[in-house]
Amino acid sequence: MSYAQTWDLDAIFPGGTASPALKDKLQTIAEDLAAFKTLVDQFTNQLADFKQLLAQQEQLEKALLQASTFANMAQDANTKDSYAPVVKGEIMVLFSELNKVGNRFTQKLVDLDEATFTQFLADEALAPIAFVLTEQRQKGARLLSEQEEALIAELNKDGLAAWSQVYDTIISTMSIPWTNTQGETVSLSIGQAMNRMSQDNDPKVRKQLFTAWEEAFSHQAPIFADVLNHLDGYRMTLQDKHQYNHHLEEPLEYNRMSKATLDAMWQAVSDNKQPFVSFLKKKQQLLQLDELAWQDVDAPLAIGDHEAMTFTYDEACDFIIKHFRTFGPKLTDFTIHALNNRWVEAEDRNDKRPGGYCTSLPEFDESRIFMTFTGSASDTSTLAHELGHAFHSHVLTDVPYLNQHYAMNVAETASTFAETIIANATVQSARSDEEKLSLLNNKLEGATAMFMNIHARFIFEDNFYQARKKGIVSHEQLSELMTAAQKEAFHGALDTYHPHFWSSKLHFFIDDVPFYNFPYTFGYLFSLGIYAEYLKQPENFEEKYIALLKDTGAMTVEELAMKHLGVDVTKVDFWAQGVQLMAEDVDQFIALANQLTDK
Repeated sequence: MSYAQTWDLDAIFPGGTASPALKDKLQTIAEDLAAFKTLVDQFTNQLADFKQLLAQQEQLEKALLQASTFANMAQDANTKDSYAPVVKGEIMVLFSELNKVGNRFTQKLVDLDEATFTQFLADEALAPIAFVLTEQRQKGARLLSEQEEALIAELNKDGLAAWSQVYDTIISTMSIPWTNTQGETVSLSIGQAMNRMSQDNDPKVRKQLFTAWEEAFSHQAPIFADVLNHLDGYRMTLQDKHQYNHHLEEPLEYNRMSKATLDAMWQAVSDNKQPFVSFLKKKQQLLQLDELAWQDVDAPLAIGDHEAMTFTYDEACDFIIKHFRTFGPKLTDFTIHALNNRWVEAEDRNDKRPGGYCTSLPEFDESRIFMTFTGSASDTSTLAHELGHAFHSHVLTDVPYLNQHYAMNVAETASTFAETIIANATVQSARSDEEKLSLLNNKLEGATAMFMNIHARFIFEDNFYQARKKGIVSHEQLSELMTAAQKEAFHGALDTYHPHFWSSKLHFFIDDVPFYNFPYTFGYLFSLGIYAEYLKQPENFEEKYIALLKDTGAMTVEELAMKHLGVDVTKVDFWAQGVQLMAEDVDQFIALANQLTDK
């Protein structure tokens, strides 16, 4: 079947970022926001009024997120869209106003006496969202005065959010030179260069691009260091004023997990590095490389006459649908619907931002996926990953709106679960030992990313925050911190590293979520636990899986794991079992590699 590779943006707002419909939408939001502010000011602790305010807040949030998502989509698909920053600036102002009024509403919630709050939670309509309301009330206790919070929201437009936007702007202007086999030097976008740098079969191409990549980000490093220092310095000031005692307290609270769970997870990873070092060393041998460099970690692997698996976009879509069908009809039907209705922007072209993501259009109860598809098995996995995100949002559309706000760590559970379905199905259906080895390599690349690359990001960011408390951290120091973190996380598996990774990774510069790293590893390992349960009893498991996803926005991760899996995630043993599952794949990979090379 044939699938479109570009978004249908006109289905959201016809006419792009200069759309009259979008302009009218923002005007309506501004008017509704003013009315909402008046109602919040007039609130007198009446249950009916409280429920009305919740409904109006939901309507405003959905409308603003719809507009914001559209503007981001338009700019990400065309970084040359000069009007997109203007619209995003207008939306930022409205978000600032909504945050100010929202903080005022939260303060009203905090001010309710315990008896009245308990009475509210007993209401039939509010009981299902009791967890979120209680959480909101507890977080609200951290708020400063109404005037101070209003000032913070106002300053954020030119503070936290603005610094993040500066990074996006600089990235959109950058390009990476590459000289092809015909001797022609062309300019690649950051997204194109990133994909080719790790996925090209030729190690000389990978090295050439990595060298140019490091040079480009080294040139911009002083500016990116300024952005990172000010962005996180701003955040640390806010954390201090909101009575957070440690820089990890806020991200842990956001992810609804305890420090004990985080520590147990990383301890299990740190204690079990050696199998993945062995995998990388064996891969180095198979690639016939004198040394294993950063850009070689995810290189395609081909043995003998077998070439690395590639797909057209249509083949990738059909491949995913075929294997999702082995899991359940609801995931399959949803995927077909998303692909047929142009929910995915996948075309490989210039003027696109790098990376991939899934985003929401809450007024439509729909998602959209962004990526650049170049034909690799890795890109196919990325598509499956993002479809998993979208399915997660889809199954939550019939739960109360406040219970749809799941944290990043459990969000990565659904995406990684979808990716695991594809990885395991492809390995099992391999047509030859050579193909099986290549597919195992793809699967283990995911494990090394979670246990080494993501671990390095966490170590770096943790150390950076500690250093930032003492003052500005220079770009040279940042590169030193990054290299040291990579050496620790990769446990001696690499011969060369990526010092400027800190400046090239968007996740360090996102303004709304601090520590955009450990949730990936959490989701990866947690999904392995869910997948293990699926293998034990696959019959009707999709319904159990959906039941777990529906609870992800309504309880802590510790409660979620105990309710649906019967496990204690504060214990190292749970996480070590997940790591061991992947270590078994390493054993299979090395045994098969030895068998093939001894022929």
